[in-house]
Amino acid sequence: MKEALGLIGLIAIVICWIPQTYESIKRGYTNMNLYFLLIYFIGSLSLTIYAIGNFVFFTLNFLASIGSLINLYFKFFPRVKINPAENENSPCNEKQAQG
Repeated sequence: MKEALGLIGLIAIVICWIPQTYESIKRGYTNMNLYFLLIYFIGSLSLTIYAIGNFVFFTLNFLASIGSLINLYFKFFPRVKINPAENENSPCNEKQAQG
């Protein structure tokens, strides 16, 4: 029972990284905060090493490290140049202005 709860948590947390990572790969860049990505990567990598021998926590932190590493890559090496003027007119900003 405890192992099943651990697996459910692992799957839920890893699934959270999938949409953001997919979007970063598709766009060729990410708007995620650099400090968040760096601290998250260091934390999850450290926990990966700490959790060696525990399948659930090792796998969770390993996959979270990979997700944050992919986003860090696109933060440092974007495939496209980001034009700040274009971001001001994004649909997300229109929703914020209305609400």
